[in-house]
Amino acid sequence: MNFKQLILMMVCIWGMQHIASSQITFGKITYERKTNLYKKFKYNGDVKEWLKEEDKNKIDMFELYFNDSLAVFKPQESDLAERMSWATSKNVVYQNFHSNYRLTEKKIWGELFLVADSVRHFKWKVTDSKRSICGYQCRKAIWQANDSTRIYAWFCSEVNASVGPESFVGLPGAILGLATEDGGVIYFAKSVEMIKPEITTLVPKKSKQKTYKSAELKAQLEKDFGKEKWGKAMIYNNFSIW
Repeated sequence: MNFKQLILMMVCIWGMQHIASSQITFGKITYERKTNLYKKFKYNGDVKEWLKEEDKNKIDMFELYFNDSLAVFKPQESDLAERMSWATSKNVVYQNFHSNYRLTEKKIWGELFLVADSVRHFKWKVTDSKRSICGYQCRKAIWQANDSTRIYAWFCSEVNASVGPESFVGLPGAILGLATEDGGVIYFAKSVEMIKPEITTLVPKKSKQKTYKSAELKAQLEKDFGKEKWGKAMIYNNFSIW
């Protein structure tokens, strides 16, 4: 092997290592979620009568652990007392992309429900708009949830896993930012760490509790509470988007 061939081989090896190192296939993403409670409870009459201006924005923290086939999204543990804990939901979402399985631990009015379904599929429209989140260049995608609601997502192909907050997936890279069009709910990553999670972290523990299908639980709640204005709002918040 001559000198030029040696140099060429070294350049090729460096290039392959660079490509491999630039693709993150496992890790931990920490998100901050900001919920505008005025917008969330707009169907419950005049919110400003019972919710103070300084309390209208609620902050919640979440963690997403993932590898190339599994992911879990869950609230960040804290020993601190939480103000207005009732005002927002904190789902735990397990997803297995190989078996197309999703399990959500959903608390509604303090009661825990297990909801099992397939991994969701979204009709994303990827745009040319870009922004930087946590030092990563992200592209913007749009999902038309219904006639009145659009969801914006900013995904990073450098984090090469189709994962995101809650059950949002299906883009060629991790979703580091997610927001409703009106800004009522906004998720933004605060950190991305290359931590290889244990399998026990990524799979749900076995439970003897009843497991519902999403449509089944929604139908039950509609039967019990669907005639009430606040009941309709609760069902919409739990099943229409998240």
